[in-house]
Amino acid sequence: MPILDSETLEIFSRSADQTRRFGMRLGRMLQNGDVLCFSGDLGSGKTTFIQGIAQGWGSVDQVTSPTFVLVNEYYRMDGSTLFHMDAYRIDSTLEAEELDIDRMLHQGVLVVEWAERIDSILPKERLTIKMAWVADEQRSLVMVPYGERYQTLLHSFRHRSFGV
Repeated sequence: MPILDSETLEIFSRSADQTRRFGMRLGRMLQNGDVLCFSGDLGSGKTTFIQGIAQGWGSVDQVTSPTFVLVNEYYRMDGSTLFHMDAYRIDSTLEAEELDIDRMLHQGVLVVEWAERIDSILPKERLTIKMAWVADEQRSLVMVPYGERYQTLLHSFRHRSFGV
């Protein structure tokens, strides 16, 4: 395991509920235009974390995995949209571009599972979250900010979550 730089945050979650609560904290801080890129094997907790993000963000909708529909849209009472994309079944960047990512980037928050599959069409400034299964009730989350907005976001998340 490489040594992480000072901007990177590694978290160990000990339960699905704790993973969801971390997501809720992050979700409360998101703004339209934010992009979160998730990677990790099946069962690593990506959807659980995103359920927390949507809840903390204020979604009035229940979060489900968009594996077969590719994009789910969740709404807040103020009309804002959180776009939850699953790129696992996307075969090319051309196919992803047909999903109108530009609209998603300008009209809400974009959260992408399996983001590495469409990396070339996503903004370079983003928060990446790599999740890994450690044990039955334990997950590792490595959060890396790219760009000033995401450095600030991750710093605030770290302070609100751990007081440092």
